[in-house]
Amino acid sequence: MDAADIPAEAARQRPTLLRFARLQLRDDAAAEDAVQETLLAAVTSGETFAGRAALRTWLIAILRNKIIDHIRRRAREPSIQAVTDDGEDTDFDALFAADGHWADKPADWGDPQRSLENKRFHDVFEACMELLPEKTSRVFMMREFLGLETEEICKELSMTSTNCWVVLYRARMRLRECLQINWFGAEPGGVHV
Repeated sequence: MDAADIPAEAARQRPTLLRFARLQLRDDAAAEDAVQETLLAAVTSGETFAGRAALRTWLIAILRNKIIDHIRRRAREPSIQAVTDDGEDTDFDALFAADGHWADKPADWGDPQRSLENKRFHDVFEACMELLPEKTSRVFMMREFLGLETEEICKELSMTSTNCWVVLYRARMRLRECLQINWFGAEPGGVHV
């Protein structure tokens, strides 16, 4: 991709970037600022985009850094809002047999790396993320997408490390189940729950 094409292509990614930023920052103005800073950085440093990754991946990486900076700045300021538990009592025990193994063995996922290269997989994964409860999705993205340590997540969301690990477990289990149904064992069509 030519550097001259980056502004228009980056603008097309704005809704995705904004959705990602809103989920993490929970503040429309801060999310908008982070996306604007990302787009500005992409336009002003477009010549550094080597095309080794998809433009969307490059933009998400820039946005990720902007969000982390914002979260760390906010962590230095006193917070008056605490995130409460979603009230989820989802019991995943039914997925396991008494011996601790899967009750229904997950289907063979083949080559997960190849799936990551498929745009349709990203659409299905994003739809699965949207099906997660808000707090669960946010904690998962902070850990897995932003790469924040548990301590940082707990401080930002005013939660205990035990609660954080429980939420991460729930997120992983729900995503595994959703991807199993909608990608790895899927029939063509939309995302089903």
